[in-house]
Amino acid sequence: MFLPHTEKERQEMLATIGVKSIEELFAAIPEKYRFPDLNLPSALTEMEAQEVVSDLALRNDNLKEMICFLGAGAYNHYVPAVVDAIIRRGEFLTAYTPYQAEVSQGTLQAIFDYQSLMTALTGMDVSNASHYDGATAVAEAVTMANAHFRGKRNRVILSPALHPHYRQTARTYHANTGIQFIGDDPGADLQAHPDHLADLLDENTALVIVQYPDFFGRIYNYTQLAEKVHQTGALFAVSVNPIALGLLKAPGEFGADIVTGEGQPLGIPLSYGGPYLGIFTTRKEFVRKMAGRLVGETVDNRGQKAYVLTLTAREQHIRREKATSNICTNQGLMALAAAVYLSLVGKHGLRQVAELCYHKAHYAAQKIAAIEGFSLWSDDPFFNEFVVETPLPPAELNEKLLEYGIIGGYDLSQDYPALQNHILFAVTEMNSKEEIDYLVSTLAEVCHA
Repeated sequence: MFLPHTEKERQEMLATIGVKSIEELFAAIPEKYRFPDLNLPSALTEMEAQEVVSDLALRNDNLKEMICFLGAGAYNHYVPAVVDAIIRRGEFLTAYTPYQAEVSQGTLQAIFDYQSLMTALTGMDVSNASHYDGATAVAEAVTMANAHFRGKRNRVILSPALHPHYRQTARTYHANTGIQFIGDDPGADLQAHPDHLADLLDENTALVIVQYPDFFGRIYNYTQLAEKVHQTGALFAVSVNPIALGLLKAPGEFGADIVTGEGQPLGIPLSYGGPYLGIFTTRKEFVRKMAGRLVGETVDNRGQKAYVLTLTAREQHIRREKATSNICTNQGLMALAAAVYLSLVGKHGLRQVAELCYHKAHYAAQKIAAIEGFSLWSDDPFFNEFVVETPLPPAELNEKLLEYGIIGGYDLSQDYPALQNHILFAVTEMNSKEEIDYLVSTLAEVCHA
């Protein structure tokens, strides 16, 4: 810790607030809790501190030196250098939340462009900007559905193939609110077609949430399920992998009312788990129940294009007691990164990235399934992730892979007790054929040594 203030400066500050000493400043804290003895190392010089920190950093594995096949919601995609160059510009990096819209035109235009790209990507009418991550976006979908029905419907059906962390976050958000979550109990049939969720529908159902592709990477057509959900008057929400939408039909085309997603694959690095980006889009009819920023484009009194915050009355800084949600911070920098990324790659580039992920994952799955003792868990179509049954516990297998410079897949037994010895591998455009072949040969070696 570096303390820049001199003793004279400290005394001046104490005098200004009307106390004579540090001890007097903390008099409100019980004495036994003041100034505890801390087992700290002796002070270091700046040069020594840099050496210690550098040594700690070198102990971390990183994706410049390791080959990664771990996904489960956060993915190693290529981030063009210009994304970082743009979002680090001072006018973006230091921009404050645009309360004074008339002097925040650049920030508002960036948000408007992001929202326009999200609606085009998901096939929906409106987008906010934005939520913290994919998990909080799902939780906010539950909040919005609850507000739409004014609490008169309190059942939410969660697909068991929805990301476990998303389901946990939704439950945490809505603990003690009277909302009942069903559909994802530990005994749920994980290989059943998602259409079976329709069996749980009743007149008390507010929302059904599925994932596309699902947590296990599988691709399903949800058209029939969406129709059955709407027949009961409930809403249908879909959590997406945005890269997959470069190749797959947009959820808006098969009846989604709400589309959420994790925006990290869109130009945002893994970064130890954040900050990430929560995508949230919906139909125009539900816009007044949607939380978060919404920017509109208009023309000012001089005939010039102008951007404004719209429907701000529901936000916490205007009428917070009327708000559907008090989510206000929009992580604008992450939304900007996604907008820059999508603008750079374009429609055809996004499809190319998606196709590379798809084909490389299928090549990897075919090769791994051919290894003695390994088999694919599902025959359903999949995108860039797939589940493999392994001859060794995944935790043990991943430890062995690390010795070969490989970050292995996700141990599914952590969240699904029925999937002991099952691992979820992810493949992106960053994985070369040589890396996939190396993974295959290493799996064969460590399991049959």
